[in-house]
Amino acid sequence: MKEFLLLFRNQTAENGYLLSPEEMANEMPKWRDWIGEVIQSGKFVATQPLDYEGVVIRPGSVTDGPYVEMKEILAGYLICKVNSMEEAIAIGKKCPILNYPKGSLEVRQITPFQP
Repeated sequence: MKEFLLLFRNQTAENGYLLSPEEMANEMPKWRDWIGEVIQSGKFVATQPLDYEGVVIRPGSVTDGPYVEMKEILAGYLICKVNSMEEAIAIGKKCPILNYPKGSLEVRQITPFQP
């Protein structure tokens, strides 16, 4: 089996999340259900939300996160262990982030590090 990283992206509002704290609280059961389904399938490895604040380090500079330039935030991730990209995509298609008008999900296979 291979590990895949599912990255949750969403548009940001001015200096914060697009959803209000109340809207986020209302969305949490959908996220718990989706993650629970992945856990129950035996394909779950890890997941975490990411804090809004962050920085981007480039040669010679450190700037506030990519949301300043792109108006987009990397909101969190889930790692799953499946047999193929198609199977990872099928899991991703059920992610609640896709219910948000500007939400998106990126699926990437994790390449094992070979020292």
